[in-house]
Amino acid sequence: MRRLWAGLVVCALLAGVAPASAQQTQLLVITGLSGDPAYAEQFHAWATTLIDAAVERYGLAPDQVIYLAEKVEVDPDRVYARSTQEEVEAAIEVIGGRAAPNDHVFILLVGHGSYNSGESRFNLPGRDFTAKDYDRLLTTLAAQRVTFVNAATSSGGFIEALSGEGRTVVTATRSGSQWNETVFGGYFVAAFAGGGESESDQNKDGRVSVLEAFEYAAQRVEQVYESDGRLQTEHALLDDNGDGEGTRDPDPLAAATDGAMARTLFFTAADGASIAGLPDDPERRLLYEERLALQAQIETLQATRGGIDDAVYQAELEELLVAIALKSREIRQMEGDPAPQR
Repeated sequence: MRRLWAGLVVCALLAGVAPASAQQTQLLVITGLSGDPAYAEQFHAWATTLIDAAVERYGLAPDQVIYLAEKVEVDPDRVYARSTQEEVEAAIEVIGGRAAPNDHVFILLVGHGSYNSGESRFNLPGRDFTAKDYDRLLTTLAAQRVTFVNAATSSGGFIEALSGEGRTVVTATRSGSQWNETVFGGYFVAAFAGGGESESDQNKDGRVSVLEAFEYAAQRVEQVYESDGRLQTEHALLDDNGDGEGTRDPDPLAAATDGAMARTLFFTAADGASIAGLPDDPERRLLYEERLALQAQIETLQATRGGIDDAVYQAELEELLVAIALKSREIRQMEGDPAPQR
């Protein structure tokens, strides 16, 4: 009886909430102080890889993307402004003003970081912003779902500072003391573009989630260090349950751990278009559409979090996550693919 009541409550709430998949993604990419022409070129390449994928592959409109760079002249057609403190703050304010409730705000930092006096920083032209500064700026996005990816060195301290409800925080390192050059950012953005997308899209639904991009990049980083015979000096973390602790191995099927929200976050255009390449075969296409419907239910349920009893929320989320995992297995079996490796 309790279970039936919980299901009825959630159904009633879902009926009055627009699916999160119909919301838009607002993208902010920030490249910081390079210190060297080679780094400047690399940072710009990573930034534009993600921007191009978001626009060309996932259909984001120009007014859904803001690119701040160390130097505007690196790409004057695409760089919105220089990545100073003032412009970063202004850009987040612009996004906050045009983003609707439950929109997905995706922020990527590419550059160098530092750790001084117990504070993690992202190096900008002029004065730096600390992790606590970014936490303050993100308070204007309390009504949105935020993905914050710091691909810089010494980025691990951003997890504890930014962790909170509605936020997915990804860092290239697990602590501020990991200050060696990182390669995580390159693989993370590659997960959304070109050949990387086909490998990172584990459930083959034609789009890449933040969780899938994280897992792809973290795995590729490990492979690179191993193949080079080097000690791994960067260990990426993801936190999306607000407990202030990141993990390398998020498990979206375990409601109390990280991964459930990141699994539901994608690039979504103003018209809701974010899916391409659905199979032509009617039977396979039906399975894909059924899985997408389950995904939409998960996203909609997450939009109700805080408005329903937490035990009810966790139970319904677990049920939907199990259902989508089973549907993905059914698709893999039909297509003859092995289960994805974690």
